[in-house]
Amino acid sequence: MPFRTRSAYAFLAPYLLVFATFWVWPIIDSFLISFQNTRINPWKYSFQANWGRLFYDPAFYNALYNTLIILVIQVPVMIALATVMAVLLNSPLLKARPLFRFAFFAPVVVGEVAYAAVFRLMFSLDFGIINKMISAVGFSPISWFDNANAAMAVIILAVTWRWAGYNAIIILAGLQAIPDDVYEAATLDRVNKTQQFFHITLPLLKPIILFCVVLSVIGTMQLFTEPFLITNRGGPGGGTETLGLFLYRQGFTSLNFGYASAIAYTMAALAVVISFFNLWIGRDPK
Repeated sequence: MPFRTRSAYAFLAPYLLVFATFWVWPIIDSFLISFQNTRINPWKYSFQANWGRLFYDPAFYNALYNTLIILVIQVPVMIALATVMAVLLNSPLLKARPLFRFAFFAPVVVGEVAYAAVFRLMFSLDFGIINKMISAVGFSPISWFDNANAAMAVIILAVTWRWAGYNAIIILAGLQAIPDDVYEAATLDRVNKTQQFFHITLPLLKPIILFCVVLSVIGTMQLFTEPFLITNRGGPGGGTETLGLFLYRQGFTSLNFGYASAIAYTMAALAVVISFFNLWIGRDPK
């Protein structure tokens, strides 16, 4: 092996050692733990204790259902909103564009605990601003956190508020990569702005939008902070408990590490399958 190659590997060795110790090995070890019954001492191999339970656990299916509801409703709405925001931010008619871009991106910078606390206060039954606005127009206040559907709506609104701007900035970068010549040629052919958006902008943005969808799918499958902090650990009655929160409850509340590992690998597998399905749907026809 040449000296320069050995030197390169020598410089990389500390990082590779840390990566293998704190990333690769925990992943492998977690997979092995998922096949062990960790509720007994010493731990013993038992496929049924974790993977067998997973297929018959109503709590798991409840968490899966809640996660898929958020995925099906929140992700399309957020991506559509982010696309519209990106188009508006790219408009030459908009003044102070850098300021608006920062404003839309700012929610990602806000601490998760802080923004979750703000949303919980906003939707409070007694003194929340949302219920005050509802009362002002003559409707009865809504007990947001005592109804599963209402609590789920709060979760969806919170996640959309936090991540729509982030995706809009990514889509905006894709918009700015589209050559102006394409739009000039379309204008000369008397193609109006609406037709340009649906027949030029969206097709050229498809790879960027697919990238945002895949990121959003992975993030939704791991959703934890919002149901934990906003709806008080997935309440009411598990109505907003997600897979991420269910994993936390099994691993760090019940200390059932084997079952938590099985849940984690199931989450990862679902994220991969759904992401590949989205990529397959959005593939270019041959």
